[in-house]
Amino acid sequence: MAMVDTGDIRLHVQRLAPRDGRPATATVVLIHGLLTDSLASYYFTLAPAFAASGLDVVMYDQRGHGRSGRPESGYTLDTNVEDLDALLDRLEVTGPVHLVGNSYGGTVAFGYAVRRPGRVASVSLLESEPATEAWAAKLDDILRRVVAELSQHEADVLAWITVNRSAHQARLAKGVARLVRATTIAQDIPASRVLSEEEIRTVCCPVLALYGAESDLVEQAPWLESLLPDCRTIVLPGHEHSILVEASGVVGGHILSLIHGHDGASMAGVDAR
Repeated sequence: MAMVDTGDIRLHVQRLAPRDGRPATATVVLIHGLLTDSLASYYFTLAPAFAASGLDVVMYDQRGHGRSGRPESGYTLDTNVEDLDALLDRLEVTGPVHLVGNSYGGTVAFGYAVRRPGRVASVSLLESEPATEAWAAKLDDILRRVVAELSQHEADVLAWITVNRSAHQARLAKGVARLVRATTIAQDIPASRVLSEEEIRTVCCPVLALYGAESDLVEQAPWLESLLPDCRTIVLPGHEHSILVEASGVVGGHILSLIHGHDGASMAGVDAR
């Protein structure tokens, strides 16, 4: 485990190097989703095989998540983008990086590509979208419901999750309850500055968008492709939002194909489910 002080926040970072001391062919930064997520979702899915393929793999817990710092306020999208920029500076990553973002992590990745285009080689969005007014309204609704349920019925919610999901999921939900009580994250994220279509169009690096066929996000694929000069969409049949966990092999294979510049849809070392 490594803690990196960006000057504003201490971030928990894990970094995997290529095997056998080989020099890395590129750096990929894996950005997790919101509330119940952390870098662990990558550590147990994509990260080992990415490193085995010759990549320098950087994972980190976003502020408020995992083992990173949890300030009372300061959770806007722009702040998360600034955290990523400062982290790359502290890690002395100088070349353009490949960004992979799951759910909210993809929104952070896309925002970074808009702000620092010269520092991004590609963006892979896993069940994700850029920050638009519709995105902000959706996040506001989701977070309001989370806060209401956990503040009014926390014990009942945790008991239901334990019985119908798992004790692990209940522990994650308990952590979410602490996060939304102790910080302004539920208010800050929906209040974030959103992107105009003109700003979205400025992303010229290759963009790979992966969606579950049963996800509502798949409907935005034609719109996103119409705005971006180099965007490819992959739709995974039989899946909803959890493609990172449920279809790691296929997802990782497509991302490696983008990064390494070859065809293929499976990832060595990870079962395609």
